Amino acid sequence: MDGNDLFRTSFDEPRLLSKHDIATDWLPRYTGMPIEEFGEYILLTNFSHYVARFSERFGCGLRGMGRPMQAATNRDGVTIINFGIGSPNAATIMDLLTAAAPKGVLFLGKCGGLKETSEIGNFILPIAAIRGEGTSADYFPPEVPALPSFKLHKFVSEKLAKHNLEYRTGVIYTTNRRVWEHDQAFLQRLQSMTAIAIDMEVATIFIVGHHNEISRGALLLVSDVPLTPDGIKTEETDARVTEDWAEVHLQIGIEAMTEIGELGEPIKHFRY
Repeated sequence: MDGNDLFRTSFDEPRLLSKHDIATDWLPRYTGMPIEEFGEYILLTNFSHYVARFSERFGCGLRGMGRPMQAATNRDGVTIINFGIGSPNAATIMDLLTAAAPKGVLFLGKCGGLKETSEIGNFILPIAAIRGEGTSADYFPPEVPALPSFKLHKFVSEKLAKHNLEYRTGVIYTTNRRVWEHDQAFLQRLQSMTAIAIDMEVATIFIVGHHNEISRGALLLVSDVPLTPDGIKTEETDARVTEDWAEVHLQIGIEAMTEIGELGEPIKHFRY
C-alpha cells in the first residue's frame, strides 16, 4: 500500500475524501511526525528555537527537519509544533490537528504592544481578537467573535501567578500585513480600535479552533512597541527579547499543558 491508496476505492476509482482523511495524510507529511506520536496537549509556536529547546530539554526526537513544520513530543504527552508565520499557516495547523484530536492547544507567540504602558517582556493573555487577517472569514461570518477557551486561559493564568509573573489581558488585533509600521493611516486605525497588541495569528487560531471544536488559547510576549518612534522590532532587539524572556515563556507553556489534563477543569464544547 502506498500513499495514493488514500485516494482510491477497491476498484481503483477516485473517491471523495473527508476532511479527516486529508488531515490524517497531511499532518505527518508537514511535520514528519506519525499521528500516534502527537500528544493530547499541543504547544504551537512560530520559532524554531522553541522546538529545539523543548527537544533538548526532554531528550525527545525533533521531527520535521527539511519539512514545512517541526515538532517534538515529550514523555508527558505534550507536543510542540513550529507552524511558521502568519494567519494562513495558523489555519492550516489548526485544521490538520483535527487528525490528532488534541484536548488543548496553546499558542506561544510574540506581539507588538499598542498601549503607552506596553513594555517589552510583558505577557498578555488575550480575552479576544479582532479578525483583521481575512483567513477566518472562510470559517465563520464576521459577526462571530474570536475567543479563547476560558478554562484553558484560567489555568495558564494560574501558572503565571505561581511564578509571580505579571500579565495583562485585552483584545489583540490580528492582521495579515507584515510591513505596516510606515503606514500612518493604519497606525491611526489601530489606535482607534483600542487593542492592547497586534499579531498575525491569534484571531485565526481562535476562530479555526472554534470551528474544529479544539480548546485553544494564547500566551503572548510583547517583543516590540511599534507605535513609538524607536520601538519597531529589529534583529538586534528581537534577539534581546529572546535571550531575556523566551525561556520563561516556554516554561509557562510547558507547565500549563503538562498539568492541565490532571489538574485543570474539564473543557466542554457546545454545538450550535
